[in-house]
Amino acid sequence: MSILINEHTRVLIQGITGAEGTRACKEALRYGTLVVAGVTPGKGGQTVEGVPVYNSVKEAQTQHKDINTSLIVVPAKFALDAALEAIEASIPLVVILTEHITTQNSARIMAHAKAKNVRVVGPSSVGIISPGKGKIGSIGMTTSEIFTPGNIGILSKSGGMTSEIALALTRCGFGQSTAVGIGADIILGSDFADLLKLFAQDEETKAVVLFGEVGGTYEESAAEYIQGGFTKPVVALVAGAFADALPQETTLGHAGAIVSQGKGSYASKIQALREAGVHIAQTTEDIPKILHTLL
Repeated sequence: MSILINEHTRVLIQGITGAEGTRACKEALRYGTLVVAGVTPGKGGQTVEGVPVYNSVKEAQTQHKDINTSLIVVPAKFALDAALEAIEASIPLVVILTEHITTQNSARIMAHAKAKNVRVVGPSSVGIISPGKGKIGSIGMTTSEIFTPGNIGILSKSGGMTSEIALALTRCGFGQSTAVGIGADIILGSDFADLLKLFAQDEETKAVVLFGEVGGTYEESAAEYIQGGFTKPVVALVAGAFADALPQETTLGHAGAIVSQGKGSYASKIQALREAGVHIAQTTEDIPKILHTLL
């Protein structure tokens, strides 16, 4: 098993004719993921890597009724319209790679998704991979050097750290069930707690690794959920210990990395996670060592 994507995933790529969309299509197809259609308004009738392109999501759905995932790879100014179009079409999973979507537009996307019971991952997600079953987005490689099939789930705010953690696990014999780049914006479609709920139901996943950063309160929310009854071992690595010495309201790198009145600080996150029974790693190399003692 896995979460979110598997061998039954049928992908629509919105923005498929752009440079990033074309690359995402190539990588997904190379990995064996079934990309069945693409959408770029005004480019209908073209093909990308043999995948037919349509002018709208609705038009694509009339020809490919099995679409169950949309990957959005469009410029930020078009992301709201693209996301609302996919959500209105009731595509169950919408993954948004686009960065720099305004907070206001993200809020509108998430409100509409909630009303339509559509799961959103992102914005600014690096993608999702269930090793050996499927991958979407720019996550990882098409070889087995980094991501390998197994029973460790990975949830990460950082795209680069998603791969670094997977590589550390793979080198020590720990494969992965699913790895998800959740993004690091202030407003996210699916946060740590949301996806831990899916891992809780996945029989294949035996433990979960979280990579967090200073800013926001998603790690604290995850700790609250874990403390409420998540029974699988969790190992967390939180970046940004140095930030506790910086002034309040300091933004670090992206919109989600803001610390306000102690909330979202490194110390706050570590304390909450420890109190929830989460095992804290100081480096990526610590993660497989901790897992060896737990499993």
